[in-house]
Amino acid sequence: SYSPHTDTTKLLDEEPWKEYRPGGYHPVHIGETFSDGRYVVVRKLGWGHFSTVWLVRDTKLDRHVALKIVKSGPMSTETALDEIKLLQCVVSSSLPPNPPHPGGRHILGLLDHFKHVGPNGTHVCIVSEVLGENLLNLIRRYQNKGLPLRLVKQIAKQLLLGLDYTHRQCGMIHTDLKPENILISIEDVESVIRAELGVNREGNGSDKKLDSTMKVRYALRFLCGSHAHRSHQDSTSPSPSTSRSTSRSTSPSPTRSHTRSTDPDRITIKIADLGNANWTTHHFTDNIQSREYRAPEAILYAPWSSTVDMWSVACLVFELLTGDFLFDPYPSGKNSRNVYSEDEDHLAQMIELLGPLPKRIALSGKLSSDFFNSRGELRHITKLRSWPLQDLLYDKYLFTREEAERIASFLLPMLRYDPDKRAGAGEMVHHVWLEGVIVEGEVDMLK
Repeated sequence: SYSPHTDTTKLLDEEPWKEYRPGGYHPVHIGETFSDGRYVVVRKLGWGHFSTVWLVRDTKLDRHVALKIVKSGPMSTETALDEIKLLQCVVSSSLPPNPPHPGGRHILGLLDHFKHVGPNGTHVCIVSEVLGENLLNLIRRYQNKGLPLRLVKQIAKQLLLGLDYTHRQCGMIHTDLKPENILISIEDVESVIRAELGVNREGNGSDKKLDSTMKVRYALRFLCGSHAHRSHQDSTSPSPSTSRSTSRSTSPSPTRSHTRSTDPDRITIKIADLGNANWTTHHFTDNIQSREYRAPEAILYAPWSSTVDMWSVACLVFELLTGDFLFDPYPSGKNSRNVYSEDEDHLAQMIELLGPLPKRIALSGKLSSDFFNSRGELRHITKLRSWPLQDLLYDKYLFTREEAERIASFLLPMLRYDPDKRAGAGEMVHHVWLEGVIVEGEVDMLK
């Protein structure tokens, strides 16, 4: 069925109680009110290292929303205020005189923000719509065997539209795209909440309809994606002690999941967690992207642009298709004769999949000399085994030759080493692999 085979999204732990101190979390109580009584706390949704997230009722507009309450320390506060500026840009970029853009509806926007004074200090509070689980939980629902192609294509197109909007209309780069940061929209959130809270369960049959698309008990969890972090243990890749010569398992993966009658026909996603975003014209840091979704220029500390997000999209779509990371690097084992870093193994895996980096690219970063010699060759990893993407999809993941070719033709333009030649989101929206995928509100304005 579409529901998880195990309750992987169950809250296994809570935020550390020692962080309920001055500069830390605000102690929230069910029924507590915020912003002069406007928001009433209903229940907890999740937590992150810098905040807790709560389901609250907006008494002014008579609806439920999500309230993120940030720690009161100066670093948390500064980060939250930066995030608010970015979120405000997302909202303002969708208003006249800006042209309408279908990607705007695929970004988690800002509904309200304010400060709240509590016993542990002054906390920045951010209000947003309530969304469902993240894509990592969805990957796990399908037991890491890959999602049906139909759903992957819908997600890919919406993701590209959202990125085209952030890149071109907002002038922002996400820099931390991964399954944890992409959330599933709930079609009728108030009905879901009523069902979740045990209200209005009689007579109208709404529970059955909701249950067919997303199990209610999972729908409200992990707004901030803080509990479902992918680890090396989730992957079929080898352990750190494994020899580099077998860095990618050659045995076919377990059978991919097939379309089931309980699969949803449509899925709608929103890109969340803009806390690490950068402006296209101003970068706050060069330390960007989560490991498995990191572009080569980010590893090398070379100049980068909005196309770092496109590299992450390719990695993410591959993961949705297969249930595995596209790149899953490890440092050499302690007893290895040949000592290399996780970064160098990451670059080696790229070379095995995509061919050698052009010397100009390999030597373009502040850290290039850590990994490459003056000829643009890896310093410590010399034994490489080529396994092109198309062959990988056919040999290991058992796609047909034709489908492997189509998928590779979609992913490879986003995996070009040269950031300036890497395909942009607006271009990839029109790729033939996404032909026939209709997104609500889409207009042919991106060419």
